[in-house]
Amino acid sequence: MSDRPAPRKFGFETRMVHAGHVPDANTGARAVPIYQTTSYVFDSPDYAAQLFELKQYGNIYTRISNPTTAVFEERIASLEGATGALAVSSGMAAQFISLMTLLSPGDEVVASSHLYGGTVTQLKQTFQKLSVKVTLVDPHDFAAWERAITPKTRALYGETIGNPRGSIFDLEKFAGLAGAHKIPLFIDNTFATPYLCRPIEWGATIVLHSATKFIGGHGNAIAGVILDSGNFDFSRFPSIAAPSPSYHNLRFFDTFGHYGFLMKARAETVRDVGACVSPMNSFLLLQGLETLSLRMERHVGTARQIARYLSEHEQVAWVAYAGLPSHPDHALAQKYLPKGPGAVFSFGLKGEGAQVREDGKRFIESLHLFSHLANVGDVRSLVIHPASTTHQQLTDEELAACGVGPEMIRLSVGLENVEDLIWDLDQAFHALSRSIRA
Repeated sequence: MSDRPAPRKFGFETRMVHAGHVPDANTGARAVPIYQTTSYVFDSPDYAAQLFELKQYGNIYTRISNPTTAVFEERIASLEGATGALAVSSGMAAQFISLMTLLSPGDEVVASSHLYGGTVTQLKQTFQKLSVKVTLVDPHDFAAWERAITPKTRALYGETIGNPRGSIFDLEKFAGLAGAHKIPLFIDNTFATPYLCRPIEWGATIVLHSATKFIGGHGNAIAGVILDSGNFDFSRFPSIAAPSPSYHNLRFFDTFGHYGFLMKARAETVRDVGACVSPMNSFLLLQGLETLSLRMERHVGTARQIARYLSEHEQVAWVAYAGLPSHPDHALAQKYLPKGPGAVFSFGLKGEGAQVREDGKRFIESLHLFSHLANVGDVRSLVIHPASTTHQQLTDEELAACGVGPEMIRLSVGLENVEDLIWDLDQAFHALSRSIRA
């Protein structure tokens, strides 16, 4: 019997600082270096041939892999509990590449209707050009999802925290539905981050992030990431399991097993689409990961206080934050996001039609600390009017399905003093009252 102790399973905070990297043996550099290079020298012609045939692990070209990016990929995979990760140029690229890797013309996807407007447009418009049909269904209508699935359905798609109404996707329930039909469940976990929720633990197959948001956390780098649970049998999917003409009929699933989907996505889809992340952005994302848990605790704590303040304000019609007991998905938030349902949520100004749209404009113009821009997950607090910006490309019917009305204001709560943020909102309400009286 060996006296050797069992390998230690390190905690989340330890892994967000150390996973995927050891100090440089040659220089002793403690921080992850930025390998700002396009390409890499091969040891020999035979070694180069093995790399191109995927018989040897190594770097060929930064469009496909890079040492700085590899550290980020391993670290985020550790935090999500994934078998591996693939970093790409943006969250939209992560979504497109993951689905493009899986789907073929004639395939279908059933997706939540509570999604980011750009996601809806990509699914409904861009994938339609590729002869892929996407059906959007209310995430609260489980029976409608069951009816929407056909023999051609190849994936279910949802967001952990819906954007912008803050609905909570019932991960375990939909994972069961996906499993019953032997199709993968794709989950966008951007608003939660792996600190607040890890969808793979609830049965998700593929997890996506716009790493631009809370993972980077500082509004200075655009990137996305695809993570695979490694638990799904892709042998039924020709797009992953069939012989690949690009690699002399190599079978990705047979050859790479639980890593087959990510290898297919990296070696074929990203190679051909070219949506790679830059080494500099990977470095910035690593800086964000090192403080992820600390930032998310502060983000959530402040968001909860602001949501309570708004819920009691006489000029506010409703607040869509699942951390409040009044939210219809409060119980789901407690189940899947016990540390808190993120720091992005919406509220509605009282009023109707064109007038409330103008009120929203005046309210946003009156804010001083909240920056008016199209992003979330920054250390700075942000504000936007979704109906005229992030979701403006949607039809009135699609806006209604997403729960986006002219009265809606979306907040991304940053790391400022909560008292200062409430002061800023309060003075904007006073300014709105004065303009209405005038």
